Amino acid sequence: MVKLPNKQGSTNLSSDTDVDAFLAKVKSTPTAAVGGNKRGRLMFALDATASRQPSWDVAASIQADMFSATDTIGGLDVKLVFFRGLGECKAGAWRQNAADLQQMMAKVYCEAGRTQVERVLRHAIKEAKATRLGAVVYIGDAFEENIDTVCHEAGRLGLLGVPVFTFQEGYDPIARKAFEAIARLTGGAWCPFDVSSPARLRELLSAVAVYAAGGITALEHRQKQGDEAAGQLLSDMRGQG
Repeated sequence: MVKLPNKQGSTNLSSDTDVDAFLAKVKSTPTAAVGGNKRGRLMFALDATASRQPSWDVAASIQADMFSATDTIGGLDVKLVFFRGLGECKAGAWRQNAADLQQMMAKVYCEAGRTQVERVLRHAIKEAKATRLGAVVYIGDAFEENIDTVCHEAGRLGLLGVPVFTFQEGYDPIARKAFEAIARLTGGAWCPFDVSSPARLRELLSAVAVYAAGGITALEHRQKQGDEAAGQLLSDMRGQG
């Protein structure tokens, strides 16, 4: 695992964020190419602070479905990124199968700390500039950072054509405001979920994996086959802005 660089900044939540300029730029920027003969690439980012242990275990148990959902469209590479404790934020190597990712996730335990969404987004920007990145999944339940700073990074990622799909556990209104803004700025989607209902999270994560591997076309095909989760993501993505 690689420790991600930190950046000193305010942790206070600001008031309203002006995102119109970012959205205008995102809409005028071509999306990144995905699919074709290349394997899809998905950054799988999780909040691993203390309150997240049950959701971490659920995510670890269902991540195999992301790989299997893309078998017929070229396959998927997944990079695990997580934060926890006192400023710890790490990124693993790209994994090409569920067993390797499962093994990595099994070694991680959740530890009390503050959220580090900004560092996750900055790492996604670095990855997107270095190689093709189809999408980012972020799973969390809280937000304790400067929303303006985080939205700035989300806007930069949006300009690179990489959507962020934010999955929110619970009902924290501050987290919802931030997660919806991140999704909107990047052309992704905000998806609430309940850890007691893992089936829905499994369906949605599989749909995101299909998008990361094959783009909108693959997601539309999945919808035509009766996949409700694919239809929901398409609707949410097209409703951004």
